[in-house]
Amino acid sequence: MTTALSRRLADARRNHVTLDTLPPEQTPADAAAAYAIQHEILDACGARIAGWKIGAKSESGPIQGAPLPDLDLHADGARLPREEFAPLGLELEIAFRFGRRFDVSTTAYSEAEVLASIGSIGATIEIVASRYAEWPAIDKLAQLADLQNHGALIVGEFMPYREDFPFVALSLQFSFDGQDVVKATPANPAGDPRRLLTWLVNHATSRGIAVTPEMVITAGSYTGMFFPKTAGTASGRIEGLAPVSLTLY
Repeated sequence: MTTALSRRLADARRNHVTLDTLPPEQTPADAAAAYAIQHEILDACGARIAGWKIGAKSESGPIQGAPLPDLDLHADGARLPREEFAPLGLELEIAFRFGRRFDVSTTAYSEAEVLASIGSIGATIEIVASRYAEWPAIDKLAQLADLQNHGALIVGEFMPYREDFPFVALSLQFSFDGQDVVKATPANPAGDPRRLLTWLVNHATSRGIAVTPEMVITAGSYTGMFFPKTAGTASGRIEGLAPVSLTLY
């Protein structure tokens, strides 16, 4: 039933609506089925892969990810309508671009090769949204199929990669209309987000998808999720990177 769910999710994304119900027979049976649905959604929307979101819930926990449609990536300073996203959560993240192409391969790329190929880093704001009306009380594999709750990604200016960048202990500010929205010490639950990159490269290339230097790979929130109740401007600054902002209207 993956085709039925991917069609429903694609229609919901296109029309900015949520699904009232998820019939048990449409729930993905496993992660492989959920990942297949992700790509069916992009095909149904006529979208190409412009990036990826990856993450883990702990420093040693399993990694998950989703392709990001080109339709959903926006430049710094983007203005987007609030009503297109329900729910609407905001997260400040770090993203990577590689300095080389990873071609489709049946042999895994090594961590050393992947990490040596990081070309640049930048700050991003992810809009977290769901096509399920009952989110977050929805099956985890169904959320994974729904591009892991992706709504949109606002991409700041990228800077040359520094191996000594303090990925684990960042200094940052994240505000909404001038009010600080970071309620705890900034931290990425995955620990050092670079540990996620080798998984992503091998996840994609083993499925027939090359990872290219143009792709933006955003790697998990340092700020938790903030749910704005009104229109306004979110502003993020990670020390050492260019700032990034988003205006909701």
